[in-house]
This record gives sequence, C-alpha cells and structure tokens, in this order.
Amino acid sequence: MNYEHWRHYARGWLLHFFGREESAFEAYSTAFRLNPQYVQSARHLAAIAAKKQNFAVAEKWFEAALALTPDDGATWFNLGYVREHMGKPQGAIAAFSEAVRLVPTQDMAWYGMGLAHARLGQHAEAVTVLEKVVELQPMSGEGFYQLGMAYHHANRPDDVTGIVKRLVKFEPKRAKKLVHDAERADLMKFIPELPF
Repeated sequence: MNYEHWRHYARGWLLHFFGREESAFEAYSTAFRLNPQYVQSARHLAAIAAKKQNFAVAEKWFEAALALTPDDGATWFNLGYVREHMGKPQGAIAAFSEAVRLVPTQDMAWYGMGLAHARLGQHAEAVTVLEKVVELQPMSGEGFYQLGMAYHHANRPDDVTGIVKRLVKFEPKRAKKLVHDAERADLMKFIPELPF
C-alpha cells in the first residue's frame, strides 16, 4: 500500500470538503504523482479546475481520468462540458457522443451535443439530438425551446408551430420567447395573456 499517496489524497479530500480548493488541488496533484493509476485524484483535479473555470486544466485532467477509465460516461459528459465552454464544439460533440454511447439515457449529454451542433450551424444534426432530449425529458422547457430554435434554423416552420403549441401547455412564457426569437409573430395567437 502506498501510504504517502493515501496521506496526500486524504489531505486533499479534507481540504476540498472545507472549501480550500487551491490547497486541495496541490494535495491531489501530489497524490496523483505518487499513484497515477488512482483515477479519483484526476477526477477531483478536473472538478476543481472546472469549478474555477480553468477549462484547459480541467480538460487535461478529465482526459487523464478517461485514460484510466475509458468507459465512464459521466466523465465523458464532463469532458464535453468543458470543451463546449472552451469554444471547442467539435471536441465537445466527440465527448458527448461517447457519453451517450455509454449511457444512452444521459439527457444532458444529448442536450450539450445539440447546442454544440447548433453552434457549428449544423441545424439538422441539432434537431436529431434535441429530439432525443425531449423524448428523455418530456417536460424540459429549455429542451423544447432549443429544439424549436433548431427547427427554425433548419427551415422547418411547421415543426416550430408544433413546438410552440406543445410548449404553451406547460411553459407559456418560454413559448412566447420562442415565438419572439424565431420571429414568428403569426404564432402569437397561441400564446395566452400572461400576467408577467
């Protein structure tokens, strides 16, 4: 047993627990150097970096974690998340794709992939994955809104109408935003009077 590794890892865990993230990062770094096969150190390092919005460092540590546990869908999702925030939509799509291959019900990975496709102007692809989001989360107002915008950009006006009609039933405010953002004044007739 590598006692030095466990001593630094435990110290990192305690510091992390008490919100002393910079010191925790140093302790986890030492623990990983002493035992680079222990994936949890890499995950903690990535999480701390992501929380501080140091996405380049987070990406490095998520990649290190995946080198040890390539079948971890949650870590693939986290890698996609940081890549999307780094402005790397292609890399985000690759990570989110692997996340949903491993965990097909991971709706947030489908959602992230849809946003990344939209960012690249790949609206037909965005539609396909955002349809999966609303299938998995049938009450996701944000999912329906993004799907409606993807339909709009893919030049599918009838589908935008269908989304507005569906969305108005449970999130009329968001339905109104979709009508406005898609520049579909003709659909205002479906929006009820809102007190706010």
